[in-house]
Amino acid sequence: MSQPHPFTGIVLAAGKGTRMKSEKPKALMPLLGLPLTMHGLSALKSAGSEPPIVVVGHGAEEVKRALGEQFHYALQTEQLGTGHACLQAIPFIAPHLKTVIVAAGDSPLVTDEAFLSMLQLHLESGAAATVAIAVLENPTGYGRILRDSTGQVTGIVEEKDATPEQKQIREVCTSFYVFEVAALRDALPRLSNQNAQGEYYLTDVIAMLAQEGAPVVAWVAPDPNLLMGVNNRWELAQAGMILRERLLKQFALQGVTVVDPLTTYVDAAVQIGVDTVIEPNTHLRGNTVVGSDCVLGPDLLVQDSRIGDHCQLLRSHIIQAEIESHVRVGPFANLRPGTCLKQGAQIGDFVEIKNAVIGEGAKAMHLSYIGDAEVGARANIGAGTITCNYDGARKHRTVIGSGAFVGSNSTLIAPLTIGDGAYVAAGSAINQPVPPDALAIARSFQTVKEGWAAKRREQSSKKEG
Repeated sequence: MSQPHPFTGIVLAAGKGTRMKSEKPKALMPLLGLPLTMHGLSALKSAGSEPPIVVVGHGAEEVKRALGEQFHYALQTEQLGTGHACLQAIPFIAPHLKTVIVAAGDSPLVTDEAFLSMLQLHLESGAAATVAIAVLENPTGYGRILRDSTGQVTGIVEEKDATPEQKQIREVCTSFYVFEVAALRDALPRLSNQNAQGEYYLTDVIAMLAQEGAPVVAWVAPDPNLLMGVNNRWELAQAGMILRERLLKQFALQGVTVVDPLTTYVDAAVQIGVDTVIEPNTHLRGNTVVGSDCVLGPDLLVQDSRIGDHCQLLRSHIIQAEIESHVRVGPFANLRPGTCLKQGAQIGDFVEIKNAVIGEGAKAMHLSYIGDAEVGARANIGAGTITCNYDGARKHRTVIGSGAFVGSNSTLIAPLTIGDGAYVAAGSAINQPVPPDALAIARSFQTVKEGWAAKRREQSSKKEG
């Protein structure tokens, strides 16, 4: 569906969210790697909205920092209701815009298609206001839609103000609307707070317009979940499950194999190439980008990292790393921020890497720590090798040349350079430069005492006797 008309959005995100039981503003509760309110804002932008206006209140500065400079912000200094919040946004609507969508900041499941469908109905019907409604088996907690004998919408009653008969209505208001800007601008200053909450309800605008003869229509959501609000952490978890299933289905239809959707966790900003296989208990977080024909997992966590094509990542933690193509990692590797694995590198079990570049085809297969280092192409790092990069005050760098071989259980004391093609003997503690193609040995000589063990056993036997 194409964008039919220039419009903007108002997103109401000023509330504290008391039922979240958190010091964090409700708008910033994390959901699939994004703040809760960002999901609806992203849908508005995808639908073609000009920069939306976010109404902020509780934790306003924190919310603005988190959401970024891509939006306009209106401040509601006192939370006096949704109508009052919307009034604060009116001055920010550009003069050339005649239509505005008003959306709840705590409804992350809405889609750009839903916004465009609302807008299309609004424009085709010539309405002054369009209210999005859902039909629920259990409407408890929602405002009810009121209609006259002909089926026309005449108003919305909040549950706390509803009569017992009105509470039986299953058509509910979902806090999504489309308004003609002129009608909304005229109605908002005339709202009253004479109700059970003592607030200025945006819902009362619908009754006001209907009573004045302005056309009001209802857009019925094809799926009530599209307009689901999130009020507590359990509802946040439920919304996360729905979003996650939606996202995984989209990946699957684009050529990604998801072996077990119930145990696969992917954030909203993640990108995955075709023919990649995601095994169970894989977590892809943040701004992670994965190439094609990879195998991820099982038991894998990748966050804010870039993964090339044809990689195999197994049972490992990978945070803020750059991994080129044809790389194998794991099991039980820990790649910390600043790690860069060049094409064809192999990182094995219980290897930790931090702020280091591992060259093309280089290997570190077992029980090693490589920090603040540069490992050349085709170098081989033996089991148990560590770079001693910290002297208690400063970090120092280790450079290992191309084709170098570092024997098992070696200690490389930085700052240190090991030349191309050099060998380090197993068990060495190296603290001086090693020239290219040289052999470095730094360990004590072996001493063998013939018969010593037998004599010791004999002495022990006599003592016990």
